[in-house]
Amino acid sequence: MKIVRVDSAVDDITYGAVEPEGIRLHRGSPFVAWEPTETIIGWQEARLLAPVIPTKIVCVGKNYAEHAAEMGSEVPDRPILFLKPPTAVIGPLQRIKLPSDSEEVHHEAELAIVMGRVTRDVAIEDVGPHIMGYTAANDVTARDLQRLDGQWTRAKGFDTFCPLGPVIDTELDPQESLSIVCRVNDEVRQSATTADMVFGIGELVSYISRVMTLLPGDVILTGTPEGVGPIDVGDRVEVEIEGIGLLLNPVAER
Repeated sequence: MKIVRVDSAVDDITYGAVEPEGIRLHRGSPFVAWEPTETIIGWQEARLLAPVIPTKIVCVGKNYAEHAAEMGSEVPDRPILFLKPPTAVIGPLQRIKLPSDSEEVHHEAELAIVMGRVTRDVAIEDVGPHIMGYTAANDVTARDLQRLDGQWTRAKGFDTFCPLGPVIDTELDPQESLSIVCRVNDEVRQSATTADMVFGIGELVSYISRVMTLLPGDVILTGTPEGVGPIDVGDRVEVEIEGIGLLLNPVAER
């Protein structure tokens, strides 16, 4: 199933499921309880929103060896964790707004895990049922501030710095080698597969759940491959992940 969150003229903001005829609107939330309605709307009638607004976004740094190398770092022996605030989240076609505090903002295409259950101290082999699905993400980063501060909260935490979407795919197999591509103005900047991750999905969820309780709807960004680079006002940034689709965001001034 592909789950979307939409703003439509029919029912304001609601969740829906993608069907061949369009989007079937649902009552409730897939993270608690939901049921299908009789209403199906066309894509032209819906404005796609971020598919989830999490209580927290847990991010993993340097989880692709070649990205660690391009950042002048060694591959870590355990996952490096940091957080982005929920206020950083935007959806498809919403603008990434460049802050006046930074002169070097980068794109970072990533596979995102969307949690479906309360998860605490789960074993690697038991992770699967705790995951609702997967979506595409852009871990937008003010690289100059990251270097300046020596830690990553400010650089990663600006409003609009976490585009998510367009769907949550509940049937994606994380064991497959899924392609991840980032384009800026149709130029390919990043191209890799999820097989290149240092730490896999099960390892990440298990490790994080030993640190903090993950709640339904929480999001884990699994790291970015090599090829990160600058974005500027007027650019169009695309993150495309096999099986999920295309997340497109224009870039604007704040």
